[in-house]
Amino acid sequence: MRRFRNVKIVATLGPASDSYETVRALFEAGADVFRLNMSHGDHAAFQTLHATVRKVEEDTGRPIAIIADLQGPKLRCGVFANGSETLKEGQKFRFDLDETPGSASRACLPHREILDALAPGTELLVNDGKIRLEVENCGAEFAECRVVAGGEISDRKGVNVPDVVLPLTALTDKDRADLAFACSLGVDWIALSFVQRAADVQEAKGLVKGRASVMTKVEKPAAVRAFDDILAASDGIMVARGDLGVELPVQNVPPIQKQLVHKSRAAAKPVIIATQMLESMISSPVPTRAEVSDVATAIYEGADAVMLSAESAAGNYPVEAVNTMNNVALEVESDPAYRDIIAASRGARKESVADGIVSAAREIAETTDIQAIFCFTQSGTTAALVARERPKVPIVAMAGLKSTARRLCLTWGAHCIEVGEMGRFKQAVIRAVRAAREHGFASKCDQIVVTAGVPFNEPGTTNILRVAPCDEKRVYQAEPE
Repeated sequence: MRRFRNVKIVATLGPASDSYETVRALFEAGADVFRLNMSHGDHAAFQTLHATVRKVEEDTGRPIAIIADLQGPKLRCGVFANGSETLKEGQKFRFDLDETPGSASRACLPHREILDALAPGTELLVNDGKIRLEVENCGAEFAECRVVAGGEISDRKGVNVPDVVLPLTALTDKDRADLAFACSLGVDWIALSFVQRAADVQEAKGLVKGRASVMTKVEKPAAVRAFDDILAASDGIMVARGDLGVELPVQNVPPIQKQLVHKSRAAAKPVIIATQMLESMISSPVPTRAEVSDVATAIYEGADAVMLSAESAAGNYPVEAVNTMNNVALEVESDPAYRDIIAASRGARKESVADGIVSAAREIAETTDIQAIFCFTQSGTTAALVARERPKVPIVAMAGLKSTARRLCLTWGAHCIEVGEMGRFKQAVIRAVRAAREHGFASKCDQIVVTAGVPFNEPGTTNILRVAPCDEKRVYQAEPE
């Protein structure tokens, strides 16, 4: 089950992919990570999906990462007496706290915190931005608006407020319950929705208590503005282009995507590009050319992973969608221009011994006859730093903990193997040599690079590099204890 590409594929599970057979087929087609969307389904369903993924992991002998994606504070309007109404450009429309079913002139907005934060001139977006309203007058219990762009408004449509940082936490009561449940299952990543500030991430980390890594979904303008602080607080980033494209002009999204990928890579934190990547494959067995280009662009930019949502969760062709992503990745990464682009975007960050070690590992691997870089890692830091270098040769993450091996499934280029604790460096080198041959990375006459931190089993101690022959006898003779 070795992958011959570096970018990882995230597949969302749902009604179209909830059986063992389909999950296994998705994995074999190329899915490295599975996402549980906590917005849809109950805990019993999530527990079943989690168990199914773990069964596939056991049967294939390869670590698999699971992301639990929290719903977040989704803001919605109330219901309408007729089910829906059509708003026309230039007309007046009022939001208030009155729960009476709405009409063509008003509707309930059952979120006092939104009304408290509004001011004249604030823009409100309804139904994924199809309807745009401008606040002309407002108070603690109402907002009188002018319709800038009209359209159909109906029961419980989403409401976005792109201009304002709302006094909301990223975690609702439902999210807190879902987070606790997901951590009890043993998921590897918790994804936070509608984050506005670094404090939202820190709050979630306090609840997670180290049981999973925390990923921030960037989908609000406030998160883009505070991204440096958010990145520092997060373990990973998801560029969630759906809501981001609603709250910002659509032409702003591509450069923001590029900037967030660049910053995340520099911080050695995995970054996922998500939303509508192969949207047409929900109902079509083949994607559009534009969608293929979109996936390819994310790979050329150096993203750690690309993600499928409804395509694999509810679509008619989930396995075909994963297979398409896999084929696009293989083709892009075989393009000579891909290596030039990746190399050109590599930073010169060498602030610590670990930075110097992983940089040297890449340079040695790329200038001599080295088949792979093997990094022994307890917390995942060494593998993440090696991946930041985006080397030409494969990265093999030799993880001391199963949880680390699983989390690293999201990291660019990392082929993850759980090896348990190591006591001596010679033992580590011998284990790497055996793995190189067992997993098809090298033959007996080849060489590999081995990086590690000594003493072992202490996070953040990357301080040693060795070029080793893939011959155990030569290792025994040459390697010091």
